[in-house]
Amino acid sequence: MQSAPKQNKMIKEDQKVKFAVIGAGHIGKRHAEMIRRDEEAELVALVDVRSVEECAAQDFGVPFFHTVEELMNSGLEFDVVNVCTPNGFHAEQSLAALEAKKHVVCEKPMGLTKDSCEKMIFKALQVSRQVFCVMQNRYSPPSQWIKEVVASGRLGKIYMVQLNCYWNRDDRYYKKGGWKGTADLDGGTLFTQFSHFIDIMYWLFGDIDNIQGKFADFTHKDSTDFEDSGFVSFDFVNGGMGCINYSTSVAIQNLESSITIIGEKGSVKIGGQYMNEVEVCNIQDYEMPELAPTNPGNDYGAYKGSAANHNYVIKNVIDTLKGRTSATTNALEGLKVVEIIERIYKVRNEQLDI
Repeated sequence: MQSAPKQNKMIKEDQKVKFAVIGAGHIGKRHAEMIRRDEEAELVALVDVRSVEECAAQDFGVPFFHTVEELMNSGLEFDVVNVCTPNGFHAEQSLAALEAKKHVVCEKPMGLTKDSCEKMIFKALQVSRQVFCVMQNRYSPPSQWIKEVVASGRLGKIYMVQLNCYWNRDDRYYKKGGWKGTADLDGGTLFTQFSHFIDIMYWLFGDIDNIQGKFADFTHKDSTDFEDSGFVSFDFVNGGMGCINYSTSVAIQNLESSITIIGEKGSVKIGGQYMNEVEVCNIQDYEMPELAPTNPGNDYGAYKGSAANHNYVIKNVIDTLKGRTSATTNALEGLKVVEIIERIYKVRNEQLDI
């Protein structure tokens, strides 16, 4: 009979949590910088197929490797691997880290299929290691506020939820020869651009079924392998109905990421470019508190992304591994977001005969 795996060994209070970051692009370097700024953390290595100079990673001053295998065979001691590579590598590189008995911080999406995510969860259980999924929008003040409002039942029964995500992604983003826009490494608009907002919706209201959709490719026929726009409707398993309306064909700059909630006892709309502003709060017998300011979106020069909350992600990893709290977004939640997108894309594939 196989013995049960040992329980997770907590990192001692007086020890630094040691991180190695795989992928030294925009997001990887942000992870590295947030690790470097935290007094309880230590950055011990970076990994990228490109050179240090090509990655502009000289200032980090840590050992630099070109493959995960080189890192694992280096003899360096570390606790956590941050996977910040193209989407299609997330599952296999996370599995390699788990095989080496390292905890994993995996950028969104956790994988491109439910099956690959399940393999990660199974391996994590086998080796008693944690998988943290990066969904940093959960840390924004409007997200924290609406989570409490919904969980407390202040809105009563939920009737309707509308999620709108309208962004600009043009040739400044989809560059020839890059991984963005490819079916195998990118996976699709809902995986790369809008999984954060699907996560917020799932976090608030749970799973969906009875999915229907309409999809189009307005401006990306020469730059991506998939649709750039869609209208998706569904029912919530817990009651009420919802829709996701999304596009990356917006001209010039991002337009909005918003969620509108119609409930039995009131209505709420959180808008702005990154779901960062409470535009409407009309709830029976309730006065909205003043919220802390939201961090700005990640600035990548030619385009912008979701809120720059990775410092909270790193802090949550440290606090969890030291036994102070639990993961903000655990592996099962990461899997559910992937599975919801996979089911939406099944409808798309049937419609577009992909």
